[in-house]
Amino acid sequence: MNVFLLSMGCAKNTVDSERLAGRLASLGYRVVEEPEEAQVGIVNTCGFIQDAVKENVDAILDLEQMKDSGMLKHIVVAGCLVNRYEKELRQELPSVDLFARSEDWDAVADFLAGIEGKRDLSGGMSCGRMLLPLGTPWSRLLKVSEGCDSHCSYCAIPGIRGPLRSAPVEALVEEALTLYVEGAREICLVGQDLTVYGQDLYGEPSLRRLISELDRELPKGTWLRLLYLHPERVTRDLADFLMGASKVLHYLDIPIQHINDEILARMNRSPHRAGGRHIRDIFRYIREADPLFALRTTLMTGFPGETESQFDELLDFLEEAELDRAGAFIYSPEEGTPAADFPNTVPQDVSEERCARLMELQSGISQRRGELFIGRELDVLIEEADPEEDTAWGRSYRDAPEVDGLVCVSGVGGAKPGEVLRARAVDCEERDLFAEFVAPASPAKSVIGRRVT
Repeated sequence: MNVFLLSMGCAKNTVDSERLAGRLASLGYRVVEEPEEAQVGIVNTCGFIQDAVKENVDAILDLEQMKDSGMLKHIVVAGCLVNRYEKELRQELPSVDLFARSEDWDAVADFLAGIEGKRDLSGGMSCGRMLLPLGTPWSRLLKVSEGCDSHCSYCAIPGIRGPLRSAPVEALVEEALTLYVEGAREICLVGQDLTVYGQDLYGEPSLRRLISELDRELPKGTWLRLLYLHPERVTRDLADFLMGASKVLHYLDIPIQHINDEILARMNRSPHRAGGRHIRDIFRYIREADPLFALRTTLMTGFPGETESQFDELLDFLEEAELDRAGAFIYSPEEGTPAADFPNTVPQDVSEERCARLMELQSGISQRRGELFIGRELDVLIEEADPEEDTAWGRSYRDAPEVDGLVCVSGVGGAKPGEVLRARAVDCEERDLFAEFVAPASPAKSVIGRRVT
């Protein structure tokens, strides 16, 4: 039987979908690329913010139309949206045949087995992950933990996914080695907050232990990219450790949300440190240690009570910090979170205008950061090649999958996706670099070379 699996939302959800796909493949089901090829459509949902909820419901309604027309026989809805709104979904979406909570792959397997009149004999065993259709085998995700204990006042994740649950170091190293054997040359570590990894298992944060083991066990030339570190727990010592790990890219995604101390306190983002002062210090420290270190953050506009002067403070911080990339989103009151009941709501048009101003400022900063690389050599992980144009598009250490820019390399000859090439940057736009092929990359080389004059 053919199954269409649509993975929505964050990188962590992609890992869940790959695990579900692996389970289904081990049971003899074929995961297909298009819903028209399938008898069963599965949506692994995201329910983080209301925009995501709407997008996910729209995707489910598309499958409902296919079922009504006879193109699909069954629909399964799984994941975070079910965790958060199962009762409402059951009332509003009667065409859905099964609702399954996050990671309840036994329920999905049992349902499919029931359709075919056979038993699921897997016994709930873990059958590993399977790359989803259109996935990239050269860049894979390693989910180190699930859930969160931080309880930021605006965030629904703890209520949706529960408390922190870390995977053991040994299991993660084994999984990373398997991903490498399957073709991964970049492994992105994801979790709601990497800095608290292992607290629940080992009694203390154990990210250094995990990185040390991965750094030692993975073959030379493997890229380790760290995503989502809470700024409060990024210390100078941790920064020094990460910059000294041979396989960890000089790239960190540190979502700060804001810089104003009063707002950070109401967000419950700085209960132990000096809020904005610590954020400024750690970004300055990393930038001084390595001026070409790639720093990314996420910012929020329109949090309840945000004043124009507090927003101006955020703009001033962007000018000061010179971040390579920044994403921004408008505050959304989420049901069940403390912030949803906060007074002094910022009007939507004001929040949108602030978000636009912020991103316009960051555009110029990103452009200036890109210009620093003109004349420099970088390693580029190729993702798409055009033999007729003799060009290829890929990513450098500065570019996380999907959210950052690309590097366009000319003169590449027969380059193939998944290869790592050495290229010299010759021009840039806000997000992207344009480069000329130099040579195949050597695993022994760093991802940044000397400046060429």
